Amino acid sequence: MKFPAQRLYSLSRTIHHLNTPCINSRKLHWNSAARPYSTFKRFSLRAAKPLPLKVEYYPYRSFILARLATRLLKIRYLVLGSAVGGGYTAKKTYDQWKEMMPDLTAYKWIIPDFIWDLDEHINFEKFKEIFSDAELAKLLPDFDKVGESLNQLKSLLSPGESLYNEVKGVYDLLLLLDSAEGSTTMKASDTQGFDSNGKQYKKGVLGELILIQQQIQEHEEAARRVAEQLSSGSSQQKRKVSDKDKAEQLQEELLRTQLKYQRILERLEKENKELRKQALQKDDKGIHLRKMKKSLIDLYSEVLDILSDYDSNYNTQDHLPRVVVVGDQSAGKTSVLEMIAQARIFPRGSGEMMTRAPVKVTLSEGPHHVAVFKDSSREFDLTKDEDLAALRNEIEIRMRNSLKEGQTVSPETISLSVKGPGLQRMVLVDLPGVISTVTSGMAADTKDTIFSISKAYMQNPNAIILCIQDGSVDAERSIVTDLVSQMDPQGRRTIFVLTKVDLAEKNLASPSRIQQIVEGKLFPMKALGYFAVVTGRGNTNEGIDSIKDYEGDFFQNSKLLKTGMLKAHQVTTKNLSLAVSDCFWKMVRESVEQQADAFKATRFNLETEWKNNYPRLRELDRNELYEKAKNEILDEVISLSQVTPKHWEEILQRKLWERVSTHVLENIYLPAAQSENSGTFNTTVDIKLKQWTDKQLPHKAVEVAWETLEDEFARFMSEHKGKDHDDIFDKLKQAVKDESIKRHKWNEQAEDSLRVIQHNALEDRSISDKQQWDAAIHFLEETLQARLRDTESIIRDMVGPNWQERWFYWKSQSKEQHIRSETKSELERLLKINEDHTAYLANDEVTTVRKNLEAKSVDVDTILIKDTWHQVYRKHFLKKSLHHCNLCRRGFHYYQRHFVDSELDCNNVILFWRIQRMLAITANTLRQQLTNTEVRRLEKNVKEVLEDFAEDDAKKVQLLTGRRVQLAEDLKRVREIQEKLEAFIEALHQEK
Repeated sequence: MKFPAQRLYSLSRTIHHLNTPCINSRKLHWNSAARPYSTFKRFSLRAAKPLPLKVEYYPYRSFILARLATRLLKIRYLVLGSAVGGGYTAKKTYDQWKEMMPDLTAYKWIIPDFIWDLDEHINFEKFKEIFSDAELAKLLPDFDKVGESLNQLKSLLSPGESLYNEVKGVYDLLLLLDSAEGSTTMKASDTQGFDSNGKQYKKGVLGELILIQQQIQEHEEAARRVAEQLSSGSSQQKRKVSDKDKAEQLQEELLRTQLKYQRILERLEKENKELRKQALQKDDKGIHLRKMKKSLIDLYSEVLDILSDYDSNYNTQDHLPRVVVVGDQSAGKTSVLEMIAQARIFPRGSGEMMTRAPVKVTLSEGPHHVAVFKDSSREFDLTKDEDLAALRNEIEIRMRNSLKEGQTVSPETISLSVKGPGLQRMVLVDLPGVISTVTSGMAADTKDTIFSISKAYMQNPNAIILCIQDGSVDAERSIVTDLVSQMDPQGRRTIFVLTKVDLAEKNLASPSRIQQIVEGKLFPMKALGYFAVVTGRGNTNEGIDSIKDYEGDFFQNSKLLKTGMLKAHQVTTKNLSLAVSDCFWKMVRESVEQQADAFKATRFNLETEWKNNYPRLRELDRNELYEKAKNEILDEVISLSQVTPKHWEEILQRKLWERVSTHVLENIYLPAAQSENSGTFNTTVDIKLKQWTDKQLPHKAVEVAWETLEDEFARFMSEHKGKDHDDIFDKLKQAVKDESIKRHKWNEQAEDSLRVIQHNALEDRSISDKQQWDAAIHFLEETLQARLRDTESIIRDMVGPNWQERWFYWKSQSKEQHIRSETKSELERLLKINEDHTAYLANDEVTTVRKNLEAKSVDVDTILIKDTWHQVYRKHFLKKSLHHCNLCRRGFHYYQRHFVDSELDCNNVILFWRIQRMLAITANTLRQQLTNTEVRRLEKNVKEVLEDFAEDDAKKVQLLTGRRVQLAEDLKRVREIQEKLEAFIEALHQEK
């Protein structure tokens, strides 16, 4: 116990005067031999021997009291000194921190003044203490929730100050202040008034809050009096009925006051929303020079979009939080999500399945209420009916396009971003409704597919499950509650929402079932919270504002709320939205850093694998590899223009002759050689050449030119470049080549011009010199020898091994080969008899051959004889033509004299000279067309194909494959995810 110093001194003097006869007090002098004294030294309980004093008389009792007072005084001084020193140190530390804090008084205009005075005028703790033990406590509003709402309201308003500080420069401050001071909202809150006690207060919204507080205090007093009367005993029994009536009346008044208080809070939020909207709109108009950063929820949504496409071979799963909306079909899932998004954005139907694919909706705050798809730049204005209809139609089209053939639902996610004033920031995924029966028109696996999609999203341990239950149907018909209880048996991340409560209140004979549901006693599942909402009257054309008004009116008049079955914080989609948003961000803050660490580990594993397997290669992902391959292909196409004209003409001439040689020998030369004189030979040749030129030759030439261009292009693309060649591009190059050739079409007018050139070349018969003559003979000999070799090879296959091969190599003939061998021998004897035999075998000759073979016990038919004769006579004719060609080597002199007075006939040499000259002229014409036109057109086609492939991700995945490509892709994706996660975490910490 503390005693003031003056009181202790007076007490000591009083005791001294009572025992001392001397009136004049004087100071005592201690003996110099006295021992040291300490107030903290503990003395023995025995009487101490008094020290000799230089005073004549001093009582023992006075000495003990003096010592006790001295001790107490010294202890007190120490305590007071410590307290004063500690207080001074604390004050100094507080002043230092206060000086370090930024001065935000200049920006106080952003937040209405009455917000800072709420705690001063309204004492919520007093409400809670007064009604804690009363019977009417359950009827009062949840003041903890109201306090949380006010704190959240302050947090909603305070970002306006930071937003202003972030996007507004010093030189723009006065401009924005002037515009803000002129707003009607700020003027309305600046007027002053006085309450009943003469205390000055703010009019407007704050005045209404103070009046409501006074009403609540009056209701408290009345409720206290009623409670005292109800507990007074038998003397008050006669007034029991009237007291209950008063209690019910007070209950209704409290509900009305609470609803009015809720409406005022909504007005505050609306005013804050308008202020923030004005600030964001001014930034859009260019008042602020610095570009706005991406919002926190946009950063988070980007991470989820990347993760939705990421497929890791290291079993790194996506455990980032998102709100998963599940429920039975037609339970009102989509309607709840629309109420949270404050727009009717989803396709609508009556009793049919409308959600056929998961839809990820990212909600964020913005000055305008718009929606944008992830892969599109078009903004849908959600305040316009035509844009809403277009958005719903686009979502339905995307859902149907995501369905594969024979499917009813698809696991592919449609990503949508919705921004608007006052929207709670979160990411929601609307899943297809759970069904119990597969109806006609659905795929047989629809039910299992929906279950697998739902489980895939709900098995994420950090996903928040928003379980939607239709309140208008029997609880026993619910399917989704069992599924949710399996995925989250403890209910640690589940929020239960009971929809269509208005219909449930009408139809249920026992409304207590609704209370059992929202208290978690009816269903076997557990949840973090239970909510009851109304999402409209069932009219698909009803607007969001109309639904909000209907919901508010319903709960204001609902018996469920009046009787206490439902609490105020458990109703309306507004409270649901706030609760879901709080739970979402809490889960995000708890899990996002753990996910970032998991991706760091994955990145380390991938980088280690790359260093071990591809130490000298750059980490090029699929897009970078495609760009590299694209440049190589374009370089190879350009190389076509560097091919020499001589090379083009040699290739074209050789390939064209390979294509037409058979026709020239079989259909022109061989029939004409059967003529008896040179005139008939030349006439037959001219007729057949004319027919050939008109019908076949130009088209064949164009085909040859096109094949030559294709072969040269393929040669350049498949040609290995030495050590730098990368075989990872081979499949892509082949696909580009095939597609380019497929798209390329030769000029249709080329055949007409080529026909005229070829016809004129074949009309010329004048060989100008001996060199051309020898070249024609050489060309004829090569052609005849090549054809003779082919014919002998065919005959050898027909008759099988000869006697030498049978003897030395132990080969044998088949039965058919034996028959053909005997037939060949018989036909060769026929030709020896008549070397000038025609190309056709007469019927009597066929009969003779068959009989001769039958005499040798060889059974043969007419068709086999004629088929063998064709090859035997061809061999005979080719040998005869080669002999005649040798004779014509010296025939140029006779040719110049038109073979007058000469038995030598070299018309075959002239024919092949005409053919050779036509081939050279045709090759030259085609070469010019290739180099001047077709190569450029092919290059254009290649560029178009490469551009088309560049836009087709599936095509690139198909053509650029291998572990190297996949590893580079995983590295790129993991790094991108990690960077975005780190940026998000940094922004999250800054927001804290």
